[in-house]
Amino acid sequence: MKTIFSLLVALSFSQLPLNSKLSTLNSQLNQGYPINPVAFTSVKVTPNTFWGQRLEASRNVTIPLAFSKCEESKRYANFSNAAIHLKDPSKVFEIKKGTFPFDDTDPYKTIEGASYILQTYPDNDSVLNVIASAQEPDGYLYTARTQNPQHPHDWSGMTRWSSEEQGSHELYNLGHMVEGAVAHYQATGSRKFLDIAIRFADLVCKEVGPNPGQACVVPGHQIAEMALARLYLATGDKKYLDEAKFLLDYRGKTKVKQEYSQSHKPVVEQDEAVGHAVRAAYMYAGMADVAALTGDKDYIKAIDAIWDNIVTKKLYITGGIGATGNGEAFGKNYELPNMTAYCETCAAIGNVYVNHRLFLLHGESKYYDVLERTLYNGLLSGVSLEGNGFFYPNPLESEGQHERQPWFGCACCPSNICRFIPSLPGYVYSLTPTPSPMGEGSIYVNLFLSNTATLNLNGKKVVLSQKTDYPWSGDITLKIEENEAGKFRLNIRLPGWVYNQVIPSDLYTYADGKMPKFTVSVNNRKQLFFPSEIESSNGYIAMGAEWKKGDVIKIHFDMEPRIIRANENVEADRGMLCVERGPLVYCIEHPDNTINIKEAKISADTQFKTGKTKIAGTPVTTLVTKDTGLTLIPYYAWCHRGKGNMRVWIPEKK
Repeated sequence: MKTIFSLLVALSFSQLPLNSKLSTLNSQLNQGYPINPVAFTSVKVTPNTFWGQRLEASRNVTIPLAFSKCEESKRYANFSNAAIHLKDPSKVFEIKKGTFPFDDTDPYKTIEGASYILQTYPDNDSVLNVIASAQEPDGYLYTARTQNPQHPHDWSGMTRWSSEEQGSHELYNLGHMVEGAVAHYQATGSRKFLDIAIRFADLVCKEVGPNPGQACVVPGHQIAEMALARLYLATGDKKYLDEAKFLLDYRGKTKVKQEYSQSHKPVVEQDEAVGHAVRAAYMYAGMADVAALTGDKDYIKAIDAIWDNIVTKKLYITGGIGATGNGEAFGKNYELPNMTAYCETCAAIGNVYVNHRLFLLHGESKYYDVLERTLYNGLLSGVSLEGNGFFYPNPLESEGQHERQPWFGCACCPSNICRFIPSLPGYVYSLTPTPSPMGEGSIYVNLFLSNTATLNLNGKKVVLSQKTDYPWSGDITLKIEENEAGKFRLNIRLPGWVYNQVIPSDLYTYADGKMPKFTVSVNNRKQLFFPSEIESSNGYIAMGAEWKKGDVIKIHFDMEPRIIRANENVEADRGMLCVERGPLVYCIEHPDNTINIKEAKISADTQFKTGKTKIAGTPVTTLVTKDTGLTLIPYYAWCHRGKGNMRVWIPEKK
């Protein structure tokens, strides 16, 4: 029986007077969950730090690259061609082979990424003009049909929605449009993109549903469910929530029933993660959203069971999901091959979405433990340190057949990374505004990175700063910069790796017998806490106090190399070990080692020393075995120095 640890520290400080209010733009997002996320606009990541560098790479390289690739690959031309046809129906355009009916989503995702990064590009407004020009008078926006209604894309079907469940991606396109439009509105205050998305969403609500005269179909590729829930929150119009619930409720009840798209049975009867991993993760996120907004307990029961199946049987040590390239899908229970691991970047992003929502629903740190593992490993590996090279699959072993690419014909992964990395500030904090004896509510510190956050706790301004060299160091300093709320509860996540839990299951365990420790101090009053002395159920260090300006909380997590063994049921990892340090999984790669890495071995008691090197101009912490000099680098940084051998799981030396 696993134990999750936390600490309740009672402190007493003086309260500051109330003297200011937050702007509407920086207010927190109430999404119907017991715990509220904090808007990305409220958190400013410190430049020249680990995540500051990633955000700068997105701003300066990835997003401009995505805009240019959308132009180069004729994504914008699709919209322009559709607009020309709308003005003159005699003019039609051939749908070129090698294109996809979801190509429209790449501009949507690129605009979303630009919105998150709070960066306005010269072409941004003109891009929206091009998109708007392709919208049909009733709101329909799908260039794979509008360019040539008599000969649409092969996947599209001859009429609207007729091939939605097979591959038209009409509702998928809507979903990404809505996600991008809401982010754009939240960042800029402009309704330009939002109004385009609302017109399309209104049409879907009118034409897709269970009533006579409607197309009773569900998405062939999910995301519209979570997007429509988000649009409901942005507009307050309940028809969008109703439509999201219809799209979930009717899954398994329409014409197409298959595991590939999770339509093999109703969602409330599903208890195993199957089929296309990206589709699945987006659906699970949508289920969590609808459950939170409607209180549907059957949805919660189903998504909890599915999450448990993933974490106990189908999760890679990198946090990746999707074992096989055949259908880009989950495999069988414990089927986790390394060389052929698919672990699509989009699936890792979907895994973050699911775990974030389940945390907001349940308030347990175990969901952030999975989220953090995925974020630093299986997701971050999907984009190069420079921001201009991408992986579609993220395998755990390579013989040189893998290489980062500047773009793909099916560009879902690069454009998804383009929109996700800039959204990271929205995952750092969350809060519960409900007043209690602990004060005005609770603020959760879920991720550790240098930043300044301006939070709204019941209309009262709280400004926190965080300084840390995480993930290279386990030292974190939190400071109360401003506080109008007086007394509130501060919950600081205690990562699972600190108390010897690799993930919240027995799928992976530490094999080295070490027992890390951590310390906490408030205004230099230090106390040392060992995990065995602490009992709790939510995995947070919880401190309720009358916080005052200038209060400082310092946390130290022991961060040393750890050796991991997989569950014996994972055939691919039997007789193997892997290494991690803090939240980072490490691998061995050809440029750092003179020996053939296929012949490398380590033992459960292998000792390491830390070192430093630069990969693509970025400093990283390396691990070097003290006996053989084998060098390991963070997994996310592999394949920056040419093709060659790499492996995460290393044979065990007996």
